[in-house]
Amino acid sequence: MNDTAEQVIAAVFDQAEARDPDHRRTWVVLVDGARHQLDLIQAEAARRNITVHILIDIIHVLENLWDAAHCLHPAGDRTAEAWVAGHARTILAGGSEQAAASITTAAAEAGLRPGSRKGIDDAAGYLKNKAAYLRYDTALHEGFPIATGIIEGACRHLVKDRLDITGARWGLSGAEAVLKLRALRSNGDFGAYWSWHEQQEFTRNHQARYRDTLIPSA
Repeated sequence: MNDTAEQVIAAVFDQAEARDPDHRRTWVVLVDGARHQLDLIQAEAARRNITVHILIDIIHVLENLWDAAHCLHPAGDRTAEAWVAGHARTILAGGSEQAAASITTAAAEAGLRPGSRKGIDDAAGYLKNKAAYLRYDTALHEGFPIATGIIEGACRHLVKDRLDITGARWGLSGAEAVLKLRALRSNGDFGAYWSWHEQQEFTRNHQARYRDTLIPSA
């Protein structure tokens, strides 16, 4: 049975609390902007009395901008890229509502009919309704991540490149062990881990077994 969204979010918070049990660090949550997801994250944070900074992945915002651009520019029009880039800079500077107003004005000036401006209306609504989670100016100033690309890249490198190979069959425990070893190697911590592992094996197999055995000296 697949975990519910509530269970997944609770598990993520469990892992984060294991790393920061006293809540001394700054917690940043990157999301795709789904309302249900935002509500669950806020509820879980409140339940645990944790302050979290929620940001919507900038890539999702850019996707909305491109949908709006396609309402105003024909396919292949290179000016669309400049149009998207201009509004993206405004949003990155903390002006999501300003960008929404500008996009709506552009649609009115172009005389777009209701049936041909869905991308415009969706983008403008998205920027206004999600403004609280689009404060990229603050995020960039504080050094917060604003996109999940690095996370998705890590997932591809750690998980997909090893587990998703032709003919591979994995059990849960074996896959978990391999992923932990790959993470140690990628982080440069494998040497330190292996020294610790050997010491633990020695303690378990020798010291613990023979600690009550008297070995006469020569």
